[in-house]
Amino acid sequence: MTRRPTDYAVIGGGVLGCLAAREILARDPGAGVVVLERDAVGSGASRRSAGLHFPRGSSPRVREMAAYSQRWYAAAKAARPELPVHGLGMTVLAPVAAGAELRRAYLPEAGLRPAAGVPAPLDRLPGGMSAWEGDGCQYADVHALTQLLARDLRRTAKFHEGAEVTGVHPGADGVRLELGTGGDLSAGHVVLAPGPWLSAPAWKDLVAPLGARVKRVVALHIEVPPAPGDGAVVFQDEDAFLLPYHERGHWLFSYTCDEWDVDPDSLTPGVSAADRSDALATLGRYAPHLVEHCLSGRVFCDAYAPDREPIVRALTGDGRVVFAGAANGSGYRLAPAVAAQAAGLLPLPSQRKDAA
Repeated sequence: MTRRPTDYAVIGGGVLGCLAAREILARDPGAGVVVLERDAVGSGASRRSAGLHFPRGSSPRVREMAAYSQRWYAAAKAARPELPVHGLGMTVLAPVAAGAELRRAYLPEAGLRPAAGVPAPLDRLPGGMSAWEGDGCQYADVHALTQLLARDLRRTAKFHEGAEVTGVHPGADGVRLELGTGGDLSAGHVVLAPGPWLSAPAWKDLVAPLGARVKRVVALHIEVPPAPGDGAVVFQDEDAFLLPYHERGHWLFSYTCDEWDVDPDSLTPGVSAADRSDALATLGRYAPHLVEHCLSGRVFCDAYAPDREPIVRALTGDGRVVFAGAANGSGYRLAPAVAAQAAGLLPLPSQRKDAA
């Protein structure tokens, strides 16, 4: 059985997929939008995301995306104070001579300035290191935020959870999607936001030319309650950070795990002894008193682009299938900008009518 056509289908019910659906409807309120999720909404990388946003970017495009997303989250929080998005102070640790480099990487809104002392919960700064305070940092319960986004979207969009897409077949008149639940769904255009599931058979060949890879992501839970007012600590050169989870009552330490080409469906969820050892090699230099409290954590994976910039690109010559993702561990941080760029590649309502 083939379901009636819809204007847009979004594959992936994480924070990015939900924001893409929201962006489409903001630009075309009368559109038919369906969100397809192989599991439950927000159950993949969004459920395990640290949810940290800090105002920086490794390139002009990423800085522009970070600024856009920061404005989006600030406006959303102002309009709906109940959103699980929480402002934080921020301290950046970097070599003493790195001030000019930091100011190039961080947005002007960060207002970087020398810190007065060693930030909590650190014991010390190693020789040659300096600390810089900044603004514009926040973190979110990404799973809870995704649930709220989906709840709002259900008023104007359809959701199919537990409906795996097993085939993506672009054609002259639209895109036919095969569903694991049986039957097909026909859509005019598709936004593919699969998170780390790049190798799913339905779109593996479509995304292969993008060159994106999947990397394992590990974070330790530090079972020490943060004090009121404690902020995030960003280790610039180590590409790591400490995040005070005030609502959960513990700290999180995310570090760079260099394990590539992993299968998200085959990951062991627990933190290994090797993971802990790698993480503590960095953390122990700054906060040796925390080492004994690092006995747990979270493991998942994310998609990374070859140039470390999120990929937003049409996968077919006619633009009917658009990929949005490979945000390099910054899916939450850059999701509003990625969603906006993906929607920008879709036809405007007048263009869709002209093509009909």
